[in-house]
Amino acid sequence: MIEIISTKDGSHTLRNTELQETYHSIHGAVQESLHVFIKNGLDIKIASSLEEISILEVGFGTGLNALLTFQRCLDNAALVKYTSLESFPLDESIWSKLNFAETPESVEIFRQLHLAEWNIPVAIGSNFILYKINETLQKAKLLLSSYDVIYFDAFAPDKQPEMWDLSVLNKISTAMKSGGIFVTYCAKGQVKRDLKSAGLLVESLQGPPGKREMIRAVKQ
Repeated sequence: MIEIISTKDGSHTLRNTELQETYHSIHGAVQESLHVFIKNGLDIKIASSLEEISILEVGFGTGLNALLTFQRCLDNAALVKYTSLESFPLDESIWSKLNFAETPESVEIFRQLHLAEWNIPVAIGSNFILYKINETLQKAKLLLSSYDVIYFDAFAPDKQPEMWDLSVLNKISTAMKSGGIFVTYCAKGQVKRDLKSAGLLVESLQGPPGKREMIRAVKQ
């Protein structure tokens, strides 16, 4: 069962009652996504003045990361290619009640992101191409050396250990471009060691509100 709850910054998240796990931090869903994925991942590539930024998100979930990425790139000249994996898409009866969008324009974009057809690229706006894949990470066919930024937003290792297996992180690493950035809210020591084994340079950064650390890893 999925239920909507409010987090400390006023934004919603969802709780999976079977796993007893939330989709975002209870200390602030929007704050967490902005800090982990936008500030410490996407913004670095925007600063590089790339003509095209290719993003892979593991866990489309509520669509929050996609919405924040779209909004961040509105005034950026780069073409954003946003690929997102999700094996259990949310029903409209759930996502339509989330409060991430604060203006009529953002409500419409949020709606377009969720209603975009699965498994084909869909243009949202003038410089954002969304490619939602209804598949598990383990089964998805990822293009080699293709992604500038990885948003790794799976449930925590103690809830979904199969998502954090070394074989999975190796798969992610081979899909990253040289200089590609992997970011996740997780800061577990074993994840850091496995990312290093997958050939990535691992950093421990200050975490979002309510969390001491997060991980950023770069492909050399």
